[in-house]
Amino acid sequence: MIKSRRDIPSVEILTRDKDIVKASKHLARPLTVEIVRSAVAKIKRQLGSEIKEIGYGNFKAAIISAINGVSSKKISPVINGTGILVHTNLGRAPLSEKLFDNIKDHITGYGNLEFDTITGKRGRRGELAEKYLALISGAEAGTIVNNNAAALFIILNTLAGRRKVLLSRGELIQIGGGFRIPDILKKSGARLVEVGTTNITTLDDYKKGLEENPALILKVHRSNFAVSGFTDDVDLKSLVKLGRENNIPVINDLGSGVLVDTSKIASVKEPTVQSSVKAGADLTCFSGDKLLGGVQSGLIVGREESIKKIKKNPVFRAIRVDKIIFSAIEELLKNYLDDNWQESIKLWSLAYTGESVLYERGRKLLKKIKAGEKISLEASQGGIGGGALPEIPIPSVALVFNSEQPPQKIAALFRRTIPPIIGRISNERFMIDLKAIDEETLAILPDIIKSIINRI
Repeated sequence: MIKSRRDIPSVEILTRDKDIVKASKHLARPLTVEIVRSAVAKIKRQLGSEIKEIGYGNFKAAIISAINGVSSKKISPVINGTGILVHTNLGRAPLSEKLFDNIKDHITGYGNLEFDTITGKRGRRGELAEKYLALISGAEAGTIVNNNAAALFIILNTLAGRRKVLLSRGELIQIGGGFRIPDILKKSGARLVEVGTTNITTLDDYKKGLEENPALILKVHRSNFAVSGFTDDVDLKSLVKLGRENNIPVINDLGSGVLVDTSKIASVKEPTVQSSVKAGADLTCFSGDKLLGGVQSGLIVGREESIKKIKKNPVFRAIRVDKIIFSAIEELLKNYLDDNWQESIKLWSLAYTGESVLYERGRKLLKKIKAGEKISLEASQGGIGGGALPEIPIPSVALVFNSEQPPQKIAALFRRTIPPIIGRISNERFMIDLKAIDEETLAILPDIIKSIINRI
């Protein structure tokens, strides 16, 4: 029992305790020392005022609990049982091990990032990735920055400067993390001119906006929400025609961006990058880590003259990407160009896994778990996620837990497993959806579920 300050072991002794050492194996020692020191200071304040004594075991357990709380912040794998393929909170698009195996040698040592081995002179960063980008999109040129918000920012800052930009009120959207298109536009230096209304914007609205002498016409794809009912907007092709008649560039922000037909898996066709280029948009920007199925990046394709201006902007250096991103994008786009994206890009491999396959996998899991009526295999609905195809369900299959315990409690238990399983609650029942779980990961599910099932 710890009854006074003299009974408290020193920080040095506590940090050598075998249980504390084991709990803190993933943390740097200085951080462990800080956590222990904080716990010691807390009990010193409590002794004699809030508490009279405390068992050493309870004191040590409190320290380990604090260490576990900090350790949980370390970036580490989780099992995505939500059914959402591009889950923003779980790292967005899943990446394949093969992609990293293929680029490992390119990024772990020295490389030709900015060196031309033919001439022996300074080279151009990301040249092959940019060529792939232009080739697959059908654009004159392309470039890459660190995310799509940065892509939109650099476009506006370069081509609009402090001049005005036309944007439909129905496209004044908020993207992830609370960032809003009007705020990005304002920070770029450009001035917003709103046209139309929230639900209806016509070509005449844009024509009226031309009286403001804008530098650009901006179109933003409403990829993360749906507007239904009495609505109307202007298609990209019509905007491009208006822009060319008045010598005003048209910029198309696709948000998630996609290079393939999504109607085969989600019943709705998301506008592709290629269709934007074909419609004549001067520049199109989109994300690399959502429907592209790659790493965080912002991709820009379009007219070569505009791309060159962007790359000469001093701000471009602040948002450029490194050899890891360029190498990953090279490998990713090569898979699309070689037409093996459905097998090689993990996002699409998961997306194209049919219900019959998921049912078969689910039945095998239930045989191994042997949970009886505690778990049932049921039809479910997943989704693309990542701010794309809102309200469009994707047929799936889920393990549904039938228990008198609150589903929130079951969810919390699975979040504490190693690795954590992140499921979802639907109709007051906890479920692990199989849509976003690959076959290799499925193999470890039975043991984890068995460790929890008897507790619920």
